[in-house]
Amino acid sequence: MKFFQRLGRSLMLPVAVLPVAAILSGIGYWIKNANGGSDNIGSAFLSAAGGALLNNLALLFAVGVSIGMAKKSDGTSALAGLVSWLTVTTMLSPATMSALTGVDVEAVDPAFTKVQNVFVGIICGLIGAWCYNRFKDTKLPDALSFFSGKRSVAIVTAGLSLIVAIVLVFLWPLVYGGLVSFGEWIVTLGPVGAGLYGFFNRLLIPLGLHHALNSVFWFDVAGINDLNNFLQGSAGDGVAGETGQYMTGFFPVMMFGLPGAALAMYVTAKTTRRKVAAGILLSGAISSFFVGVTEPLEFSFMFLAPWLYLVHAVFMGISLFVSALLPVRMGFGFSGGFIDLVLGWVNPLAQNPWIILIMGPIWFVIYFVVFRWIIRRFDLKTPGREDDEAMDDEETDAAPRGDFHTTAERFVDALGGKDNIVELDNCATRLRMEIADVSRVDESALRRAGAAGTIKPGGRSVQVVYGLNVQFVKDAMEDVIAGRSASSRVPAAAGVAIETQAPAVVRLTAPVAGRILALSDVPDAMFSDGTMGPGIAIDPSDEVVTAPADGMVESVFPTGHAVGLRLDDGTELLIHIGIDTVEMQGDGFRTLVSAGQRVKTGDPLVRFDRQRIVAAGHSPVTPVVILNNPDARIDLV
Repeated sequence: MKFFQRLGRSLMLPVAVLPVAAILSGIGYWIKNANGGSDNIGSAFLSAAGGALLNNLALLFAVGVSIGMAKKSDGTSALAGLVSWLTVTTMLSPATMSALTGVDVEAVDPAFTKVQNVFVGIICGLIGAWCYNRFKDTKLPDALSFFSGKRSVAIVTAGLSLIVAIVLVFLWPLVYGGLVSFGEWIVTLGPVGAGLYGFFNRLLIPLGLHHALNSVFWFDVAGINDLNNFLQGSAGDGVAGETGQYMTGFFPVMMFGLPGAALAMYVTAKTTRRKVAAGILLSGAISSFFVGVTEPLEFSFMFLAPWLYLVHAVFMGISLFVSALLPVRMGFGFSGGFIDLVLGWVNPLAQNPWIILIMGPIWFVIYFVVFRWIIRRFDLKTPGREDDEAMDDEETDAAPRGDFHTTAERFVDALGGKDNIVELDNCATRLRMEIADVSRVDESALRRAGAAGTIKPGGRSVQVVYGLNVQFVKDAMEDVIAGRSASSRVPAAAGVAIETQAPAVVRLTAPVAGRILALSDVPDAMFSDGTMGPGIAIDPSDEVVTAPADGMVESVFPTGHAVGLRLDDGTELLIHIGIDTVEMQGDGFRTLVSAGQRVKTGDPLVRFDRQRIVAAGHSPVTPVVILNNPDARIDLV
């Protein structure tokens, strides 16, 4: 399920731009029809602007999915998704297939004219993301070193995409042809067939295969030609009372039903995420109502809550079935939205279009009530209800590095406000607080604001992991709580270090002699669960901590129990001597360096008294943790 939640959020990147594109296209279409069906400068400009995105929806999905499904994504994953898309669609294009087979493929097998669909786009995005995750750190022999790492991703992606294209050469025509034959059969079932068409039309949207069914009912594949006949009015081959029956049922759902679903998803979203959910849901509802472009709404929940999407498909089928039974007929040229309803109202083949305005509010209520009940009853992960642990790394509104006051403001809000923070302190990397009402703490908002993790040891205690500059965040939070402006206590050099990610493998000498332990063996959940970052631990037999590599001392905690280093390779490293030793208030610790001091491998950093740590009831186990790369690992040399 987490895979589908992540996939659903990945689709939000391209889907977010669709409502505006849909409205531009719809207005352009309306201007064209008001001009007697002829383009003018306004209609051509708006239609082209909207069509630039709508006509390339599958390509947007290929890139968006590749970005969203990649771990720690960058431009390389987007390039990989694009490479996969170009490879697959070019190989399956009519021109390529005709060159390979020596026949006019477009005339013989129309399936290859429909390969640029959402299904293929999603497959290409997944290929690009998988290749990025798997090969971005690949090291090749020195002779081929230019192609190592991220440069290898696009090459591997192209090769894998060729294999997928070969499979689709044989598979795609069978799928497409099967759907066309199925559509020709359900034509014989009358209103029941219309209902089945509506159901499968929505059910096939995620795969982009609905075009095969649409060609049977809307165009002249099986002699129906419902869409073109309606547009031609009395001048065409349409039959009053029949033409439009495969389009009418879309209007009530697109104009009213789906907006009702959007409202249900909004009211069931978590309070702290409603603003985020409202953005996509409101814009999607507007484009669905006015233009009949439903993808922004449908893709917002089809992968996050697939069972809910199945209910939507059933409702669409029922709407088409009921519309076919009633004396109501309407058609469209773009889609089943308000603009097409207005334009088709006076069409000679339109029959009782006012009934749509009665059916619509009924469907709005049905969608709202049913969606809200199902979402709450089965705890479906619709927008704004995702699991906290499934949130993407990209979902962050963290302030720029060094802007501690903004971070402090967001932390205070996420902790339930000023009045909810009873006590505030910090250790080497985390805030330690007593909270009046722990239930008001929003862990997701803390993470988005820059926290590495949150732990609730029990009672009213809450700890928030931030990093080596936690002292400055704590000072800024005190300013926020007291109503003061940005603190002037932060040193000029603080928080402005170059933002560099640690390498995948960090090679260190042991900072203190002793028995090496796995980080999972540390008796502190914040370390053992990996919240702080990857690393190792040492049960020390010596009492001097030394620099494990060349670098700069970034911070020395006043009590001396922890040292933060920035190594020359960009690694931010925390050496935390003992567990909960901050409570010793410096007793048994003597720092030998200061912040800003450059050190070499083996230089002494801290001298400590192991026996005092044990006598105070604390564990002397010393975690050594990488703070700026969750995928890195430590090798001791």
